[in-house]
Amino acid sequence: MRYLSFSRLTVLLRRLTQSGQMALTILAFLIGGGAGGAVVLFREAIGLVQNVAFGTDSERLFQHLDNLPSWQIVAVPAFGGLIIGLLVKYLMPEKRPEGVADVIEAGALRGGRMSLLTGIKAALVNAVSIGFGASVGREGPAVHIGAAFGGWLASSLHLTRSVSRTLLGCGAAAAVAASFNAPIAGALFASEVVIGHYALSAFAPIVIASVTGTAISRYYFGDFPAFVIPEHIIESFWEFPAFIVLGIIAGLTAMAFMKSIMLSNSLAGRVPVPDILKPAIGGALIGIIAIWFPQVLGVGYGATEAAVMESFPLMLLVSVCIAKILATSISIGFGFGGGVFSPALVIGAMLGGAYGMIFTGLFPDLSTGIGAYTILGMGAMAAAVLGAPISTALIIFEMTSDYALTMALMVAVVIASMITRQFHGGSFFAWQLERRGHDLRDGLEVALLRNLKVRSVLSSAGELVTLGVGLPDIRSMLQNSDAGELFVIDEDGVLFGTITLADMSEFAFDPELDQLITASDVARRHPPVLAAGDDLETAMTTMRDNGEEYIAVVENRDNMKFLGCVREGRVMSAYNRALVAHRREERGH
Repeated sequence: MRYLSFSRLTVLLRRLTQSGQMALTILAFLIGGGAGGAVVLFREAIGLVQNVAFGTDSERLFQHLDNLPSWQIVAVPAFGGLIIGLLVKYLMPEKRPEGVADVIEAGALRGGRMSLLTGIKAALVNAVSIGFGASVGREGPAVHIGAAFGGWLASSLHLTRSVSRTLLGCGAAAAVAASFNAPIAGALFASEVVIGHYALSAFAPIVIASVTGTAISRYYFGDFPAFVIPEHIIESFWEFPAFIVLGIIAGLTAMAFMKSIMLSNSLAGRVPVPDILKPAIGGALIGIIAIWFPQVLGVGYGATEAAVMESFPLMLLVSVCIAKILATSISIGFGFGGGVFSPALVIGAMLGGAYGMIFTGLFPDLSTGIGAYTILGMGAMAAAVLGAPISTALIIFEMTSDYALTMALMVAVVIASMITRQFHGGSFFAWQLERRGHDLRDGLEVALLRNLKVRSVLSSAGELVTLGVGLPDIRSMLQNSDAGELFVIDEDGVLFGTITLADMSEFAFDPELDQLITASDVARRHPPVLAAGDDLETAMTTMRDNGEEYIAVVENRDNMKFLGCVREGRVMSAYNRALVAHRREERGH
């Protein structure tokens, strides 16, 4: 009997991809099933770790801590932090946890390619973080492992950039759908956040993957909403101003939440201890908060459910809201792995519940109910943090199976998202990418330039001279040069400088210098250069700032090994080709 080896399977799939949309459909099914299965394994891993750490795998962790002494509540997250410090140092290639921002970066800047091995390592870091009580979410890590599977498959099959980004979106969609039992929201999240468009050529396979991931999740966990709530009916349009005010408060709270994460990250960087120990310090701080507010530990869906069911009094809602912001900020700032969606839901539920309780007390005849405001707070807060209002609203609908609040939720979500974008500048993921030097908010044009490298537009070696070439030869070469510029290199091929007609002006009419002056005397030292790995945005900026049409290209700025030059016209041609290809992808061609 002959077995189908991985290499044969890869060859078969590669041939299938040449047959068009049908092959993409098959790959979407494969990725949806793989990502859905990965989400199931990830959730089980979290439960296993949490059972070891706290003696229970329940999502309502805070209800099982009554019998634990205070020192143990502090010690468990601190010990988990020690483990995370070791895992991040020795497993993660970037020496940090990974999540949704890395998926967005892969789609925008790396052609949809991701490493499956790194995805598995990141899932381990995230599962240990959540299991030991870090105040983070599991959905972001699930998106990462799902997208990593899709990106890895695309890379293994050597697919085009457009198809690779689609498969990346398939993995992300299936992961979101499996996590929330929300196939529609999964497809829209991938289109809205990961690939950035809704072209049918990409949207169709993304929907297929999303549905497949949901089927896997429902088979294992069952088909029921995440939160079972009473039905809410909006009785009067006079209540809509209250929804608008809640959206404003949620937007401001989302900004405070993201600012607190930034502050925590900055403070952690100043703590005078090795990076490997910082998660342990963060874990101890989380444990101290959890002594008084155990609701902050882990994913927090138990606390969210309690708020939705109106089980918390007003002061506890406000206190847990503040405590969750602090605990999540410490968790992420001090190096634990995990996402921000679940914490945003918890914070939004507490905020919405408190607001609803106050509004209902003041205007009982107008209020739809405290639980309704809890749902609206969840959606508004999460949408503002994630920067994904459409898919977030659908996630809330599918998590609660409550569509009666559609208009109210959309109002709160849009208001909160507008405030965050206007005054904060973008989502939590945009901030993470900006810290890495990738500001994707600059628009499509800049993103395309950043995705193209100088080596892709490198011209031939250019017109070279060595250090000992005399003035007569230099004059002759410059007169016949298309670029009007010579590149001077030494015997090792290292760039020494450049010579232009302007540099020759003081030697042009003095024949006595012809036998005395060489290229080393005339060359302009330290000219502007580009490294082969620079992106075309850097190339355009360098050309503009120096008024140069031609720029020398070196292997890197350390060895200055001369490789050739780039011309402004070639840069613009490459950009135009990329722009046309992107527009074709958006139109589904």
